[in-house]
Amino acid sequence: MEVEKINQVIEKLLVYGEVNNLLGKWDRIAARNQIRDILKINESPAEALTAEDYEVPEAPQALLDQLLDFAAAKELINNNITERDLLDARIMGALMPRQSEVAARFHKTAEEIGIKKATDEYYSLAQASNYIRQKRVARDLNWKAESDYGQIEITINLSKPEKDPEEIAKARKEEQSNYPKCYLCLENVGFSGSLNHPARQNHRVIPLKLQNEDWFLQYSPYVYYNEHCIVFHKEHIPMQINKNTFAVLLDFIDQLPHYFIGSNADLPLVGGSILNHDHYQGGRHIFPMAEAEAEEFYQHPTFPDVEISRIKWPMSVIRLKADVREDIINLAVKILDNWRQYSDPELDILAFSQIEDRQKAHNTITPIARKKDSSYELDLVLRNNRKSKAYPDGIFHPHQELHHIKKENIGLIEVMGRAILPGRLKNELNVIYNYLSGQIRIDELKEADGLEKHLQWVSELKRKHGINLTEEEAEKVIEVEIAGKFSQVLEDAGVYKNNPIGYKGFERFLAAVGIEKVEL
Repeated sequence: MEVEKINQVIEKLLVYGEVNNLLGKWDRIAARNQIRDILKINESPAEALTAEDYEVPEAPQALLDQLLDFAAAKELINNNITERDLLDARIMGALMPRQSEVAARFHKTAEEIGIKKATDEYYSLAQASNYIRQKRVARDLNWKAESDYGQIEITINLSKPEKDPEEIAKARKEEQSNYPKCYLCLENVGFSGSLNHPARQNHRVIPLKLQNEDWFLQYSPYVYYNEHCIVFHKEHIPMQINKNTFAVLLDFIDQLPHYFIGSNADLPLVGGSILNHDHYQGGRHIFPMAEAEAEEFYQHPTFPDVEISRIKWPMSVIRLKADVREDIINLAVKILDNWRQYSDPELDILAFSQIEDRQKAHNTITPIARKKDSSYELDLVLRNNRKSKAYPDGIFHPHQELHHIKKENIGLIEVMGRAILPGRLKNELNVIYNYLSGQIRIDELKEADGLEKHLQWVSELKRKHGINLTEEEAEKVIEVEIAGKFSQVLEDAGVYKNNPIGYKGFERFLAAVGIEKVEL
């Protein structure tokens, strides 16, 4: 590709940066020089452009791809996903305002206009900078379908690129570094990346004070829902659910009342993928669980102003609602402390197991907080991570017969009613769709990659719906049936099942906390 053409692409990218408030009035020359240095260009630049000279794109990826092709042709990088991602983050880093400028702009907007405007602008920055790769996020398949518990949300995750074997082998040979210590650490801001760690030159965070400690707000690069944010501690300290957790959650929704916030549980199997750095997830989205109705109401004599309910949900959820934050925090702590120690062997709930000379804890909570007008609402989801011979993957974990759809941990997002399903399902479900709509025979289905694990399910689908569906009918059947499977996944993860035995067990625990049913 001619240098003259690449110089024009650089000028277009600079205009993009100005239009999207990445570059200020006097930043263009410095940004141009940085990009020229990155691409090893010595020839004179092209004539400067303005926004009137060309149609400025909504996202920068098409422009970046031309620069990456040029770099690959010059052998500045190997032409693979990993090295292209490292370089385009570096290029976008040349357009980025400094960390302190982003933080100052956010807090100034929040103070002068309002917190919603501040998060709107910050979210736009995360998209415009290509930190959130909009083109990839758009690949995800998303739908909603009715279930016994209301609408369930489904995402098939296609936004994380798969590395080819050569990239994986090269990454294994690269010398390992413990800097940054994890993907959440503050040191990721501006980090150049490696074959094993994404580049973050286009990453900026917002400092927050929560319980007089330094925390930081950022958006997830994979945005599984609207304004999917992460709030992480300044220090690389492990996750722990305790009284401070509840106080931090309520501090956050006091400052950002238009967002919800929640925490993954702090134990393996029932927690998230990063347990070694204290963090929360939130955003501007109403999850199905937030709309679940109360099935039973309860009360605690020490906290008469806290509304307590068990909601209609596949997992075991205690909902607390109150206007006074200290009441809701103190009752949540009482529930947590009791649950940590609580066992009900009849229902396979054991708080501890003996591992040689030490006790291993199994009970914890997944908490979610949101503001409802002037009230605080805190959902406490009871979790247990024990395994058994019958359920080696986890007693309260998706059981074996559901692994063809979902076998990974049930984390915060899934708990709230949004399935994050593996990308392999896209092609597998497409084959099943073709079978149900009469486009392929059963022998063709059996020969398709990855379909063996689905055969029993396919047989059930054939029995229920037949194999002469229209394309629209087949698509609808798959969407509804996947939602049903995910509901079963959540039911497996629930410590108290939605049946008379489960309800009695739930109320035994509540009674142990001093919580009594309200007879309406």
